[in-house]
Amino acid sequence: MLIDSRKVPIDEIINTEICIVGAGPAGITLARELIGQDFRVCLLESGDIEFNQETASLGEGETVGDPFPPLQDMRHRQFGGMANVWNIEINKNQLGLRHVPLDEIDFEKRDWVPYSGWPFSKSHLNPFYERAQAVCKLGSFAYEAEAWENAQSPRTHFTSDRVTTSMFQFGPRDIFTNEYRHQINQSPNITTFLNANVVEIEADEAAQTVKRVQVACLSGNKFWVAAKIFILATGGIENARLLLLSNKIQKNGLGNQHDLVGRFFMDHPFIRCGMLVPQNRKIFNSMALYDLRRVNNVTVMGKFALTEQVMRREKLLNMTALLYPRDERFRSAAKASAKILFSSVRQRQLPKNVLQHLQNVITNIDDLVADWYKYNVKKEYLFPDLSHGGWSEHEGNEQKYTKFEVLSQTEQTPNPDNRVTLSNQLDKLGCPQAKLINHWGEIDICSVKRSQLVFAQEFASAGLGELQIELDGDRPVASLSTHHNMGTTRMHHDPKQGVIDANCQVHGISNLFMAGSSVFPTGGYANPTLTIVALAIRLADHLKAQLCH
Repeated sequence: MLIDSRKVPIDEIINTEICIVGAGPAGITLARELIGQDFRVCLLESGDIEFNQETASLGEGETVGDPFPPLQDMRHRQFGGMANVWNIEINKNQLGLRHVPLDEIDFEKRDWVPYSGWPFSKSHLNPFYERAQAVCKLGSFAYEAEAWENAQSPRTHFTSDRVTTSMFQFGPRDIFTNEYRHQINQSPNITTFLNANVVEIEADEAAQTVKRVQVACLSGNKFWVAAKIFILATGGIENARLLLLSNKIQKNGLGNQHDLVGRFFMDHPFIRCGMLVPQNRKIFNSMALYDLRRVNNVTVMGKFALTEQVMRREKLLNMTALLYPRDERFRSAAKASAKILFSSVRQRQLPKNVLQHLQNVITNIDDLVADWYKYNVKKEYLFPDLSHGGWSEHEGNEQKYTKFEVLSQTEQTPNPDNRVTLSNQLDKLGCPQAKLINHWGEIDICSVKRSQLVFAQEFASAGLGELQIELDGDRPVASLSTHHNMGTTRMHHDPKQGVIDANCQVHGISNLFMAGSSVFPTGGYANPTLTIVALAIRLADHLKAQLCH
């Protein structure tokens, strides 16, 4: 059943057994796992089926530290959550996301990574990963190159044990935005409330049991949901914010008796490593494994990854490298000048060296116009990128391309000073907005720079070519977010080191659980969704066992 919360009477109390807050991939997976059970489930979603800008404004917030995207972009308040903005073209007329499990080493306590270590190993999570493969509509649980290579698309062989090839798999987004919504709505034991913004978690006087949550609508009405079990599944920023907002019993927020809620924020910094210039351009005809393409009805893509051996020896963070072919005009002086001139027109201020920029544009005007027409009128992408592949299927690549751009996603160390707190600014419901404090640390920067050298040396030794590393001064060229917010309600056996225990239960609160990437103690380089889904399946099993007894 689907209900518009704006039609719920003021101060109504809705009773249920399980209340899930948030209908993104984590909340949807939990709800699906509970379909057909002999207890009631209430799924609360801040947004609607369609995107609404007024609702989206509830995600606004403040950022402090290194440059970071607007916090509103980190949370998508709509049924399906962030799945609504997954934009990788995985098949004809089908958009989706790259998936990969965390590596074994990501779960370990590493002496060179402060605060690292999960309460369990990857082998413990593997059965849930296999079930997550089916939920995300992926292929078999196989991410080794051997499972996907063939004579026409071989992996690159390296002369040392420092770099290897492994795979991404890609799954559709419409299962979370559409298909699973219909499955959930057809289940008689699940009720979904849209436009339902949780603004307070009310606990008993000892702050040991949650009694109910208050829901507020932008239309003005408020009501309550009372349950036996509550699960927050609203993302790495909002999970922490909701605990911090609920401060009537514990002044620092629920579950925050050790000042850990909101701390250890992590993302996956995105690195522009530089250009790989091949020794022989025929290489563009033999690198199909590293292109985004269909193999046995599964969309996959190969990537270069650091091995566990080199990470242990050189005390490196986890990091991967992707290759995208580029022609000689890519990031040319003409394109750079055109961007500078357009920017100056908008700002009504002449740039430095304006004559040189004009000359660059005029000299290459035909190419610039052709690219503009192709991209803006014909709506074709100009070159392979994070959202488009298929380049290996074309003929004449050795004439078309001259180099590879090397892009990387890397691990960020958990740092207690990187944190989500409450801002002094209020949202439209009168609640303090989130405030993110995030700095990229020296450990992270040094690891990326050393890893770039490892990739460069191994690429050269394998005959791939010369990696011309790009730096911004003495720092890597980086964007600090790929919208993978993690770590703010981290998992740890010890309540003095984590917000939740190994079962995702908030320490000290008998019936409050967390789902999503906020529970990650460390995040590796891997896109978090497959792990989010696996942990949600695991949590659903735990809750079913509790309620059945």
